[in-house]
Amino acid sequence: MSLVPPNPSSTTEFETEDEPQVCTPEHCYHAFDALFCALTSKKPIPPKFPNDKYPLFVTWSTRSTRPGRAPRLRGCIGNFEPMPLHEGLAEYALVSAFRDTRFNKIEEWELDSLECDISLLTDYEDASSYLDWTIGVHGIYITFPPPSLLAGSPDRSEAPSPLSSSTSIPTRSSLRHSYTATYLPQIAPEQGWDKIETIDSAIRKAGWNGRITEDIRRSVKLRRYQSRKCSVGWEDYVQWRTANGGKM
Repeated sequence: MSLVPPNPSSTTEFETEDEPQVCTPEHCYHAFDALFCALTSKKPIPPKFPNDKYPLFVTWSTRSTRPGRAPRLRGCIGNFEPMPLHEGLAEYALVSAFRDTRFNKIEEWELDSLECDISLLTDYEDASSYLDWTIGVHGIYITFPPPSLLAGSPDRSEAPSPLSSSTSIPTRSSLRHSYTATYLPQIAPEQGWDKIETIDSAIRKAGWNGRITEDIRRSVKLRRYQSRKCSVGWEDYVQWRTANGGKM
């Protein structure tokens, strides 16, 4: 399942000295190498990090030429199914660079302005309600049925309520008839949203254009997750590739 989130920030998240580093610069270098070699026909450097399985997102950004400006998003696509990192990072480095329909394909002349962010998704939990998550800590993955199915519900109410989510994750069959959307952990604080604003935005992102009622919010099944993230720039990648015997 490939998903495209809005503009994520370029930071390292949730890595502390007291826990092992899940996402490392080596992961970013491997993604950068896949893109560089795809654009230049150079030989890639085999990865040396463990081939563990994670859901992942690969984000490409370009540095602004104006001081103080945040990097500009150039592509971001990921997969919620756990993937072997050797294959998954290389694949989604190219998917994000060439198949994010919001942007033109990344070209070779852009390489020296690029930054690569890798997000490895961890700690999946079924939420007890649509409010059962922490801004800045959890990403959210929501599903909800077509709101027309809620018309006859005896629980209809316009009063705000935290009682919403089932604790079970929808089946593949139900997903075919549901709206779905996700936001990575950094999106809500980056946008300045509270929980209800984030949920409402996710409902819109999923494709619902009608009025958002409390009944729709209560129908949301929410799964929360965390992200371990790392970022490197072009100069870092060039130094790494040269040190590992790769040709530029």
